[in-house]
Amino acid sequence: MAKERQIALCADDYGLSYAVSVGILEALDAGRLSAVSCMTNMPRWPAMGCDLARRSAEADIGLHFNLTLGRPLGPMPKLAPGGAFPPVSTLIRLALARKLPLDEISQEIDRQLDRFESVMGRKPDFIDGHQHIHGLPGLRGALLDAMERRFLPRSTWLRDAGDAPHRIVLRGSFPKKALAVRALTAGFAGDARRRGFALNHGFAGFSDFRAGHDYARQFAAYLRLPGQRHLIMCHPGRVDDELRALDPVTVTREQELAFLLSERFGEMLAARDMRLGRLSGAV
Repeated sequence: MAKERQIALCADDYGLSYAVSVGILEALDAGRLSAVSCMTNMPRWPAMGCDLARRSAEADIGLHFNLTLGRPLGPMPKLAPGGAFPPVSTLIRLALARKLPLDEISQEIDRQLDRFESVMGRKPDFIDGHQHIHGLPGLRGALLDAMERRFLPRSTWLRDAGDAPHRIVLRGSFPKKALAVRALTAGFAGDARRRGFALNHGFAGFSDFRAGHDYARQFAAYLRLPGQRHLIMCHPGRVDDELRALDPVTVTREQELAFLLSERFGEMLAARDMRLGRLSGAV
């Protein structure tokens, strides 16, 4: 019998809205997640974070660092002069032009980490970024500096969203999007390793969030050619008016959650001799 392979499955966007957070808690309570990534700048975070804190022994809990949705936790007159974060396209343009206001961003990193720690009562198990912003040029240095300045353990892992090109292509799961993210975040993994921080090895979960797609079929593709510390991102949740006002990704959250809660999910892992596990405990 082949040795069972451990993979990590992370639900993004906890705290985005009440319904999204409730859906993620459902999946966590059912044992269908091994990591949860939290948006601490959103108004729902403090209350929903308390609910998550009571379950923190069941999965890795991390910061979903965010500069593209909602409002900053403090003044950012250069990046968010109107009080709201810019779209990700603007952030990418500024990063590539080396024009990010890194002084403001460093302060916002601290604020979002402070808010995580004040609710959870501890440091995060990992850090990633909403729309993978944490890997952008300039911004990643500010993040790694903050992690060192705040004495985060070297066991704190970071999401490397840039999988190997051959795995991306052969997996066939939205390869153009995956390759674009790999290009935009090139160099991030090396920088993190040089600072001594852990990373996943292997990454999947890209989607176009179209409701017509069969999510179970997409998930099967995410399991192909796994890396040694394979990480899959997902976006399960319930949908309510609060979410609809904040984010265009709605219906597919319910579809992802339904699959994760189904027998088919467990059968799919078992058929491939896979099980969920936490990267913080992986060797």
